[in-house]
Amino acid sequence: MTPEENTPYPSPESNERPAPEHFDAAIGHVDTLWSSGHIAASAARGILYSIVETLGAFVGDPDLPEHARAGYQGLLESARELRAKVDE
Repeated sequence: MTPEENTPYPSPESNERPAPEHFDAAIGHVDTLWSSGHIAASAARGILYSIVETLGAFVGDPDLPEHARAGYQGLLESARELRAKVDE
């Protein structure tokens, strides 16, 4: 098995979406860092902006199966709620 085959992330050339678990982990990390004061507000906003934009594109994809859409929509709402918390 090559190192490329052993990675949990899709290759940049593929059309695969990252698994929802990756977005959930990213949102969780930003939340933990923000709550502990170990990340600047501007950095948290930038990361969350990217997550929200990416998830929004996934949710808007007409080829996305409904079961997957529901998962990405939940993550999108979580990211938006955290962004609102950071913006306070």
